[in-house]
Amino acid sequence: MRTIAAHYLIDRGQIMPRPVIEFDDDGRIVRVAQWERLDTMPCTEFYSGALSAGFVNAHCHIELSYLRGAIAPGTGFAGFARAIGQVRGGFSDEERQRALYAADAAMWQEGVQAVADIVNGTTSFPMKERSPIRYHSFAELFGLKSEMDSIAPLLSYPATTPTPHSTYSLQDSVLGEIAQIEKRLSIHFMESEDESLLYRGSGSLHDWYSRMGWECDFLHHGSPARRLVDVVPKDRRLILVHNCCLSEEDYDLLSEHFIHPISWVLCPASNDYISSLRPPVEMLLKRGASIALGTDSLASNDNLSMLDEIRLLGDVPLAQALRWATLGGAEALGLEDELGSVEVGKRPGIVLLEGLCIEHGQLRLTPFTTSRRLL
Repeated sequence: MRTIAAHYLIDRGQIMPRPVIEFDDDGRIVRVAQWERLDTMPCTEFYSGALSAGFVNAHCHIELSYLRGAIAPGTGFAGFARAIGQVRGGFSDEERQRALYAADAAMWQEGVQAVADIVNGTTSFPMKERSPIRYHSFAELFGLKSEMDSIAPLLSYPATTPTPHSTYSLQDSVLGEIAQIEKRLSIHFMESEDESLLYRGSGSLHDWYSRMGWECDFLHHGSPARRLVDVVPKDRRLILVHNCCLSEEDYDLLSEHFIHPISWVLCPASNDYISSLRPPVEMLLKRGASIALGTDSLASNDNLSMLDEIRLLGDVPLAQALRWATLGGAEALGLEDELGSVEVGKRPGIVLLEGLCIEHGQLRLTPFTTSRRLL
C-alpha cells in the first residue's frame, strides 16, 4: 500500500486541490480524496507540485532513435523523407540498440505509461519485451510497390497490428486490404500541403514521384480525406497523426463519415523541426475534437518528452493539454479503462510536475517545470 499527496491533481481536464491517492501493492488506485491536515495522515508521501496520470505517447517511432541529430532541421516534408533513406544505413546494430534502450528509459523516467509505436522492422521488439512501458506496435505498410506480405513477420509479435503509412504512400488495393481486416488504424495525415497537392498533380511529392517514374492509382479520389471516406469502412477507429494542413472541410467530411470519434494526434515538436508548421489547435478545440499528443521520432525531435510537446501548444490551458497527453492517448489506443486518468480501479502510473507557477489563477508551465515518475 502506498499513499501519495500533493498540492494539486490535474486530471481529465480539471484541477483538484489537496489530492491524496491510495494505491495497492500492484499500483492500482483504491481511493482518491482531498486532504485537510497532513499531520493527521501518517505514512503519506507529500510532494510539492501537481500530480497527473502517466503520459500516453500517441505517436512514436522509437526504432529511429539512433537518428537523433542525423538530419538537419528545416529540410521540409519531402526533403526529410528523402534524408531518412539516405542516412539510416550508416549505423551499427549496437548503436541502434543502445539508442532504443536509452529512449525507452528516458520516456519511462519522465512518466510515459504507454506508447503507440510505428514499426518497420523487428529491432525494437527485444527492448519492448523488457520495458515497463506498455507498447502497441503498429506495423506500418509503406511504399507504392508494397504488399501486405512484407509486414507479415512483424505481426507475429505481441500487441502488433497492421496499419497504412499514409494516404500518399500506398496504392488503393493495399490500403483497402488493411482497412478491411484491421479495426484501429494509425495514419500519417496532412503533415504537409504536398499531400493534397499530389492529388491535384503538383507539389514536391508529385515532382518526386514523377522523377522516379512512380504511378499512383488513387489520385481519382481528389483529396486525402475523400480517399479515406471512399476506401476505409466507416466503423473503423482512426488515429490521424500530424494534421498540420487539415482544413475545416476535411475535418467535417471525416467526422461526419466515421462512426467512432477520430483521434487527432498532434506532434508539434516534430512538425516544427521538419517544416515549422503548426497543427490547427484552435479549429480542433472549436469543434470539440478528440485530441492526443505524440513525440514522433528522434529523427525529427530533440527528445521524446511529452512535457516539451505540451510547451509547444502555446496558450492551451495546462489542464486541457495534460488531458490530451494522458486520457486522449489512452482513448486513441482503446486503453481508457486502464490508463490515462486517476480513477479507482485503474493503474495509470503517477507523474509529478514540479516548478509550476500560478498566473491569473491558472496553473502554468515555466521554463523550469519538470516531470518525473512517482509510480
